[in-house]
Parts: sequence; C-alpha cells; structure tokens
Amino acid sequence: MLNQLRFSGDHEMITYTFLMKVSQIFKAMFVNYSFKCQINKLTFNGLIYFILKKWSFIILTILVFLSVPVIGQNVLTLSKAINNGFLNRKNMQSGKSDLLIRRLQTEALYQKYWPQVSFEYTYLYNPILQTSILPIGIFNSSYPADATMNVRFGTTWSQTAGATVVQPLIDFSIPAQINEAKLQERITVASQAQTEYELAFTIAQTYIEISLQESKIKSAVADTNRTYISYQLLDNKFVEKRLLKSDLNKSVINHNNAVQLLKDALSELIEDKVYLLFLTGETAIEKSDFAIDSSFVKQYKLTTSGLLPDAEAIPELQQLDLQSQLTVRQVKSQQARRLPTLSIKGFLGANQYTNKFDPTKTDSWFGLSYVGIDFKFPILFGENVHKNIEVLRLQSAQYTQQKEDRSALYAKDAYTSKLKMERVMSQLKTQEENLALSIESIAITQARVTEGQESASTLNIDEANLQSLKADYETNKKQLWNFWLNCLKASGQLDILWK
Repeated sequence: MLNQLRFSGDHEMITYTFLMKVSQIFKAMFVNYSFKCQINKLTFNGLIYFILKKWSFIILTILVFLSVPVIGQNVLTLSKAINNGFLNRKNMQSGKSDLLIRRLQTEALYQKYWPQVSFEYTYLYNPILQTSILPIGIFNSSYPADATMNVRFGTTWSQTAGATVVQPLIDFSIPAQINEAKLQERITVASQAQTEYELAFTIAQTYIEISLQESKIKSAVADTNRTYISYQLLDNKFVEKRLLKSDLNKSVINHNNAVQLLKDALSELIEDKVYLLFLTGETAIEKSDFAIDSSFVKQYKLTTSGLLPDAEAIPELQQLDLQSQLTVRQVKSQQARRLPTLSIKGFLGANQYTNKFDPTKTDSWFGLSYVGIDFKFPILFGENVHKNIEVLRLQSAQYTQQKEDRSALYAKDAYTSKLKMERVMSQLKTQEENLALSIESIAITQARVTEGQESASTLNIDEANLQSLKADYETNKKQLWNFWLNCLKASGQLDILWK
C-alpha cells in the first residue's frame, strides 16, 4: 500500500489509489459512526478534501497502524513477546549465567571428597646451626659421669622434595557446604523467576496499552469526523449570518480537542511500540511496524472467577522461604566446624644435607616417607561460633516474618483487585450505554440544527460532554485491564500469559 503513495514537496498531491483507500476507510467509519444522520455527498467530499489536505501525515500513520496486517507483516502475540523478553533481554541472560556459576560452585565442592595431593620442595641455607649438649660421660666411662660436650647438628645446606597425600575420611563440614550450595542454586532460580515475573508483567501492561491505544485511535478518528460535521453545520449557519461567532468558536474548540486527542493517541502508540521492542530485547527500533494479536482480548476473559491466590506460585515468596531455609543450613555448617575430622595422610620424598652449595651432589640424598591417621578436634576458632549461630537464627526468623507479611500483602492485592474489577466492569457497562445514547442524541441534534430546530449551543455542549464521557470510558478500560493483571500477579497466575 505504501508503495502506491506519491507525495509532492508540499504533501498535497495524493494519487487516486490513496484517495480511494482513504475514502473506503472513512466511508466505513461513517457506516459505523454515522450516528444515523444523513450526510449529503458534498459534505462528505468536503470532509475528505479537508482531511487529506491538512492531515496527510496523520492519515498515513492511521493506515500503517490500523489497517489489516499486510502479507509479511510480523504479528506479535502476547506470549511470544514475553518469551522473546525472557530470551533476549541482557539481564535475563545475566541471571542464567548466575545460575550456571552456582552449579559449577556446587560441583567443585564434591572434589573435597577426593584425595588432596601437593608437591613440596624447600632449599635451606642454615648460617647458624642448632647446638645441643650431650652427656658423653654416660656413653664413655673414660670421662667423668657428669661430663658433657657441645655438639652442632645439621649441615649448612639442606633441601627437601616430596609429595603429600591427604584422603579425607570423616569431615561433616563437606556435606553441610554441599547442601548449602544446592539451596543457593534454588534461591538463584527463584530470583531469576522473580525477574521474569516482573518483566512479563511489564510486557503485558505495555502490550495491552498498545491494544487500548489502537482502539482509542479508532474512536478518536470517529470523534474527529463527528466534530468536523458539527463544525461544518454551524459554519454554514455562520456564513448565512444565522449564528453567533462565539457558538462557532466552541465548535472549533471541540473539533481541535478531538484532533489533538487523535495526534496524542498516535504518538503514544508509537512510544508504546518502541518500549515493547525494548522490553522484548529487540534493538532495531525500525521494526516497530508490527501488528499485535487482537484476539488476545477474547482469549483472556476479564473475569474474577477462578483467580484463587496461590502463594507457592509467586517467585518472591518462594525466594523468601528458601532464604529462611538457607540460614538453617548455615547454622548446621557452623555447627559442623566444631566436629572432629579424620583423614589418612602420607608423604613420600627425600632430603639432602651438604656443607657446601652442591644441589646435585651424589650420595647426599636420603629417602623419607610416612603414612598415618590424621585426627583433628577443633577447640578454639578465633571467633565466636555461638554468636554466629544466633545471628543466623535471627535472620531465619526475619525471612519467615517477611514471607508472612508479603503473603498477606499479595492476598490483599488479589482480593482488592477483584473488587476493583467488579466496580469498573459495572461502570463500563453504564458508560457504554451512555455513550451509545449520547452519540444517538448528537446525531439527532445535528439533524435538528440542520433543519433549524435546535440551537448551536446545545450541539456544542453535547459534543464537549461526549468527549469527557469518552475520556472517562478509555480511562476505565485501561484500569480494568491493569486490575486484571494485578489480580493475576497477586494470585500467582501470571504465567498463563506465556505458558
């Protein structure tokens, strides 16, 4: 369709194909929004000329965004938009990396059960050797019994090389650390789920906002048509000097307000589409020419029935519960530090002793090895383990209290959202009836003004009242969808939007 458009420098020359397309759209609008009034051919053609001349850009935008999706245009469903966000957003990918890191850390803890092997090598220079006193009189009767001798032990140079192997047999801290790490994985999963939960909620809000904006634009187009018709009727009377300028000015004000609402709605629609692309991780802003699946309105019924709170399905509450469990595991890890450990320890190597620097001297190396049981029983830690345990127990109580408080808040939000939905649905039903009656009344008033049976001020007041009524109606529609989303979120059923 866009390839068929040809504009001159002043954007006023439009091809016949485009004119026919616009005419068909507005004829359809007049069929749906004619308000049962008779419009002659001259009036309609004048309206078309005015719109094409003054609002060519607006009409082009309407055709782009509101026409039936053309072949090849991407139709983005709500579930696809949410899943695209999960897949493409960088913070989602970062969260997945956090989970992978946690799993690798857990796997590394299992290696503490394996033999621990280390190679040791030392080369020492001993400028001052240790001296000891030996009772030589005991070993040699030629000396007095209490005779002693100063003897220096060791050599000036010495080196040691060998491998030490430690095989843990009993160490209660290892399983405690593994259990703690596994729980950290679950907390990371819950944290990722909470991030996805919030992202899905924001995407759903924006997606619904786009749908409401498109509906608002269609309504704004009809309002623009209707207010222009009212203006034209009063302008004819003003030309005939049968109307005050103040009444004509009021009709212009009503029409200008309608046009501005249309412009604002178009701008907000583009902003919402660009924001949705950002939320889904799409960096190419030029891809904003996509169509949403309008059938989702029928797919998700706006009803309060069946929305029962399920606290276990809310990631935030899961995370608080797991954090409380983690502090219990950490208490066990602290207690395991007090328990004894048992392992097998062995060494295999050699020593060299020389009085001169000669690392490769032959007949100076002596083998050394041992194997034995290594038993340790901790007594002092250099810190107050009892205080650490008390801190962890207090933190566990805090997480439990926070979960109870957040759970009560979610239950309250779910219940109040249902009440608000019921109230707004009742208001919308009344407003829809009032809108239909107001549109019908304006159509009658337009016909009576044409025939000179009604005053212009009545028509202007009716137009202003209808604009106010429609604004309230659009606000309530948006509130209804937001209350429904809040109810889904608070009841733990938001996942029905993407699963």
